[in-house]
Amino acid sequence: MSNSKNIEDFAEIFKALSNANRLTIFLRLASCCRPGTVSLFDEENSAYVGELGEELGVVKSTVSHHIKELRRVGLIRTERRGQKIACWVDPDILAALKEFLSF
Repeated sequence: MSNSKNIEDFAEIFKALSNANRLTIFLRLASCCRPGTVSLFDEENSAYVGELGEELGVVKSTVSHHIKELRRVGLIRTERRGQKIACWVDPDILAALKEFLSF
């Protein structure tokens, strides 16, 4: 990946995180759940959209929009489980953010 492409990708990530609700969702997922537990989808390792909405005090459709934006830029992954959607942080993006922010 070229350096300018890398900068553009991170600019999109930071743009997505500039919304307080999206930042809160991302931080909640990053701190409560083991990043990268992609093969293990239990309630200890993922958070449901409805639960996040209750915590933020916003309607489910608004949370879904924020989740879509976080997923679009690669910060989180999602999986539908019946009526619910499980969400978790992509560990590769955490590593890339850490490397990018290391001066």
